[in-house]
Amino acid sequence: MTLLTLDAVQASYGNTAALFDVNLSINPGEVVALMGRNGMGKSTTVKTICRMLPGRGVITFNGRDLTKLPSHKAAQLGIGLVPEGRRCFGNLTVRENLISAARHGEWTTGKVAKLFPRLGERQAQRAASLSGGEQQMLAIGRALMTNPRLLILDEATEGLAPTVRQEIWSTIRRLKKE
Repeated sequence: MTLLTLDAVQASYGNTAALFDVNLSINPGEVVALMGRNGMGKSTTVKTICRMLPGRGVITFNGRDLTKLPSHKAAQLGIGLVPEGRRCFGNLTVRENLISAARHGEWTTGKVAKLFPRLGERQAQRAASLSGGEQQMLAIGRALMTNPRLLILDEATEGLAPTVRQEIWSTIRRLKKE
């Protein structure tokens, strides 16, 4: 069974069309990358899948039509998003950020700390005081705490140091294997 299908999906910002009949199919266990220059519609596609931007066409996730659902309902069905720009809750601690999104399942704060040991060391630290790489790890951990069936990362390593990029991609490879 296909996990996610986009069929002739279109989206626009006001009168400006941004997506033109996008067709995409993702099976369970697959890793898919959307690549292209800035302004080509990658983030718009992500926002449309996650129902943060209305669109036309059909979006099916795990056999359910998402087309008319609000974003929180799509998330409840199992779509986890790591947004562009990290968007951690700066005034909350690492632990508070993680539990703010938690849903019952295999992902716990302890499991996230094993995946990203630095987060385990900084549980009581406010997110705003973390480095950019640590904030990205926190954003990934927070998305995993939703126990998603599909994890979407928008600009997963944008603006990060090369060593941190390698660490994040290595972690994503490990997640894929699991």
